[in-house]
Amino acid sequence: MEHVTASEELSATLMYHVERPVLNEGYIDSELLHRKKRTPKCSSEKAKSVVFGFLPILTWLPSYPLKQYLFGDIVSGISTGVMQLPQGLAYAMLAAVPPVFGLYSSFYPVLLYTFFGTSKHISIGTFAVISLMIGGVAVREAPDSMFAVNGTNASQIVDFEARDARRVEVVVALTTLVGIIQFVLGLLRFGFLAIYLTEPLVRGFTTAAAVHVSVSQIKYLLGVHTARFNGPLSVVYSLDAVFRNIASTNVVTLIIGLVCSVFLYFIKDLNERFKKKLPIPIPGEIIVIVSTGISYGMVMSENYGVEVVGKIPTGLLPPKIPDFSVFPSLFPDAFTIAVVGFSIAISLAKIFALKHGYSVDGNQELIALGLCNFMSSFFHTFAVTASMSRSLVQESTGGHTEIAGLLASLLVLLVVVAIGFVFQPLPTTVLAAIIMVNLLGMFKQMKDIPALWRTSKIELAIWLVSFFASVLLGLDYGLVVAMSFAILTVIYRTQCPKNALLGQIPDTGLYFDVDEYEEAEECSGIKIFQSNTSMYFANSDLYVSALKTGIDPAKLLAARKSQLKYAKRDNGERKAVHHYPPVKKNAVVLLMDHVYTNGQMTENHTESESEDDFFLQRLTPIHTIILDFTPVNFIDSVGAKTIKSVIKEFATVDVKVVLAGCSRTLLSDLRTLKFFFEPVTPDLIFPTIHDAVLHCKENTYWEKMYSVNAL
Repeated sequence: MEHVTASEELSATLMYHVERPVLNEGYIDSELLHRKKRTPKCSSEKAKSVVFGFLPILTWLPSYPLKQYLFGDIVSGISTGVMQLPQGLAYAMLAAVPPVFGLYSSFYPVLLYTFFGTSKHISIGTFAVISLMIGGVAVREAPDSMFAVNGTNASQIVDFEARDARRVEVVVALTTLVGIIQFVLGLLRFGFLAIYLTEPLVRGFTTAAAVHVSVSQIKYLLGVHTARFNGPLSVVYSLDAVFRNIASTNVVTLIIGLVCSVFLYFIKDLNERFKKKLPIPIPGEIIVIVSTGISYGMVMSENYGVEVVGKIPTGLLPPKIPDFSVFPSLFPDAFTIAVVGFSIAISLAKIFALKHGYSVDGNQELIALGLCNFMSSFFHTFAVTASMSRSLVQESTGGHTEIAGLLASLLVLLVVVAIGFVFQPLPTTVLAAIIMVNLLGMFKQMKDIPALWRTSKIELAIWLVSFFASVLLGLDYGLVVAMSFAILTVIYRTQCPKNALLGQIPDTGLYFDVDEYEEAEECSGIKIFQSNTSMYFANSDLYVSALKTGIDPAKLLAARKSQLKYAKRDNGERKAVHHYPPVKKNAVVLLMDHVYTNGQMTENHTESESEDDFFLQRLTPIHTIILDFTPVNFIDSVGAKTIKSVIKEFATVDVKVVLAGCSRTLLSDLRTLKFFFEPVTPDLIFPTIHDAVLHCKENTYWEKMYSVNAL
């Protein structure tokens, strides 16, 4: 017995019966559709939705299921907080500020996101890419040379305390500006900005950032002292500086860094292999920090010259107003960091939302990040975003809501207030090892290259341009180049659309590419043209060129003049020989049954000796062209004028041009552009291709009947 699936049974029994008159836009707009009268509404429900949208915590906290979620959130919060501590210290080095500011940045923004964020699983806080971008700005605005104590020669002594204080001021001001930009963009509903940072662009950019971060940490891993470089070719200069000073490598520092790196890699591999069996991931970073005790006991800083974290003040600093005077010079950097930070956060948020079946609001995420950065900046933090590694830990250890992030921030607060001094003897090479091992996930994005080669060459080009531009030019200029190139690829795609002639599938109202599907049959006397693009100034001429490939009105008009010339000559010769009486002129339009070859006319033409009859006879069997506008999303004034000129031009050779499949938005644009004026009327617009085909066939039938009757 054959087994029939539900879908096969439905497809066999469901029938599609529609009986209606052929419709055009003139009838639809005047008779069929009537616009709703919209009145502005202001009610308590709308006010409530605005408040709940601004404070998403009000939507889920009152109904928080303690028994189901609390234990998972506690375990997840502790696990994430344990990761947050060493990463906060390490990423502060990337941001070119003292490590304690990384702890501040791991507390305040995370606490605020609990109230304003819409994602239940992302871990807000310090992140390598953003920290590196911030550090580049800090080094540019407050270089070592500004704080030289003994002149500016090669042996200068730098006032590190004054330098770090100034860099903190710059970073805090930058964070304030980042927060303002994100908040304003969120209020203006600019959440769509993330779409301009496509996935290949972001992955290429973050891979390049991983290269920058890794290169910047080599000096800490080796224990050598070099200047920090910023701008184009900074990677090359940094590597050159390290190799020039490699002879001064501190062996003890190198051994500690390598041992920690190998250990962390081993722990990460174990966590990945046994993630389904382990209740929580093994906290490798915290285990590594045991080296703090070894460093303290062996007095490595004094005995072996190992560089350590140094003084970490206990407690929180009082709030301070940022230095607004540096805003003008920081704005371009702030805008770049704001967009990149938001793009990373919303990408991760959407991944987890899709996996767990809830939605995130891009505009509210912008507002949340903006508030986190802006409000936290008064408490000496630097800009934050979502962390990929911590978010994965927060989700995999059973986190259900933002409560997990809240608990993680409280754990960081406990360390800052009570036991921050414990981290003072921590070797900086350990932090470098933590950073570099956490970047392995980003380097795995190199696997995108063969995958994109097989699927999309254009996206591969975006990935490669984003990567190499960001590596060689720096993250700021690299991002601008990558975004510009991505936009150029969009323009390129509109310049090279797929054009097709459509044919009807017999006994259906469906139309497909005749070159691609053998069942598709062209309608007699009708050409259905489809171009998979919108119509605007950059591609209007290309659209017309593709349309005229098969039928060129200019060539047909030239052929008509040639025919008229030969018709006059032949008609004159026959009159001279046979003395035919004058023939009454008839307004007759017939399909062309004759052709001229080398000036000679074949004999199978309609008997008529009038010059006007020859002039009116068709030059092509095509009487109608249907432009399928289903793929057209928008049209500008140039595109509208182009289509109008096409309609007029083909009318000169007795070929009618009609439009089909226009969306209501597109029709509204056409009305705004004054498209519907003689000879173009709404009667030339049809809701579907099938409506247009039936109309044209019927119209042609009556034209033929009229022609026969006239004869």
